[in-house]
Amino acid sequence: MSLESVRAFFSLRAPDIDIIETASSSATVALAAEAHGVEPAQIAKTICVRVGETIMLVVTSGVARLDNKKFRDVLGGKPRMLDAEQVVAATGHPVGGVCPFGLPSELPVYCDVSLRSFSEVVPAAGAVNAAVRVSPNRMAELVGARWVDVCQSLA
Repeated sequence: MSLESVRAFFSLRAPDIDIIETASSSATVALAAEAHGVEPAQIAKTICVRVGETIMLVVTSGVARLDNKKFRDVLGGKPRMLDAEQVVAATGHPVGGVCPFGLPSELPVYCDVSLRSFSEVVPAAGAVNAAVRVSPNRMAELVGARWVDVCQSLA
């Protein structure tokens, strides 16, 4: 069902973007980078967190880590990770396939500036063996994301 909701999303909003399904799992940053022939930093990982009662998605570079102070300053609270069941309930996607596309209901989506150094990133596409290739700006545009700086510096 999850991959199908992502297919429907792209069919409607960006039919020029192809979903890439791999024979092996791409559920972790390392597996995804290997499966798609890119550096781990180029994987766009989607993290599902709760701040107070608000569930949100934060899309970051595959090697970036959230910075709690920056996150609190920008998004108003400490991020609390959701467990696997809560992630599926909120996004319709399994852990390892979580992405900002094809969600069952609207969630706030934030793209971290760590993605901006790439002309193309590879986010998951609703399944542990599915992804897309897209420019960070187009991805943010497609999902109505706001750009934020909430990760530790990679330097």
